[in-house]
Amino acid sequence: MEKYYDVTAVGESLIDVIVRNDRDTGGLIMEGNPGGAPLNVLAAAVKLGLDAAFIGKISTDAFGKYLTDTIEDCGISKEGIVFTNKELTTLAMVTLDDRGDRSFSFYRNGTADVMLESGELNTGLIGRSRVLHFGSVSMTAEPSKSATLAAAKYARDNGVMVSYDPNLRERLWDNLDNAKKAILEGMKLADVVKISGEELEFLTGDKDIEQAARELRDTYGLKLLTVTLGAEGAAVLAGDTFIRKPTYSNVSTIDTTGAGDAFWGAFLYCLVKSGKRAQELDSQELERFLDFANAAGSLSTTKKGAIPAMPEKGEIESLVEQSVEG
Repeated sequence: MEKYYDVTAVGESLIDVIVRNDRDTGGLIMEGNPGGAPLNVLAAAVKLGLDAAFIGKISTDAFGKYLTDTIEDCGISKEGIVFTNKELTTLAMVTLDDRGDRSFSFYRNGTADVMLESGELNTGLIGRSRVLHFGSVSMTAEPSKSATLAAAKYARDNGVMVSYDPNLRERLWDNLDNAKKAILEGMKLADVVKISGEELEFLTGDKDIEQAARELRDTYGLKLLTVTLGAEGAAVLAGDTFIRKPTYSNVSTIDTTGAGDAFWGAFLYCLVKSGKRAQELDSQELERFLDFANAAGSLSTTKKGAIPAMPEKGEIESLVEQSVEG
């Protein structure tokens, strides 16, 4: 009997290598963690109780085996994974500043995740999913760009809700004009979107969060749009309702890697569990979902790495409750 999934994601899988200076020896300390934004979102969603599957190409090298083991350990289905012994695993070098904010550089020329082809997509899996999630990192090169867009189009054409995170990584694009064009190409296929404040300004040229959000929503017919604002919290726009909420500052941040993915995995969890379409949510539900997602994102910054830092449902609910009581 074929299994149905709450969320399936397509895209990159890689190793986040956190690089730190060792002041005692003068050398570098390098710590590897499984990553890739689509996988991070799935890990967050599964931690909260959703059934999830991943579509992507993974190397059989040592790093790829580590990723595969992690996917299994998280409880994410491997049904959509294509394995290859021809390409290596992508490495994302992550450096952190004193506040835990990160910057990226990539070793990603012809690596496994980039080489996913449209003909390798498990479309049956997409059709058995309530939500298909994708991002823009897998659209920075071919053939994965065409495969990613084909997956989103198949989902859209077959009544599957399409979730999109236009996560801009400037160093992966040959120029920002091409980045903007490709990211907006993905926007045409999306129903619900998670975007950062910086990315929203990049796409619209508008610094006003609400105005820019409404412009993007109206231009592409989005059903729901969330805007993550780092330490300033997040906002959500659905229908005529725009809500902005602060983040949870009563946590000790050490690493922001994957915080946006934790936020979106938690928001998708709320949306799926509601049983409603995004455009049917009322203001109270939107506010509750935003609080829950903000708490998830904040908690994920209290541990190193992305997937290892995804919080439990009880942790999130406890943080929200503390805020209400306070």
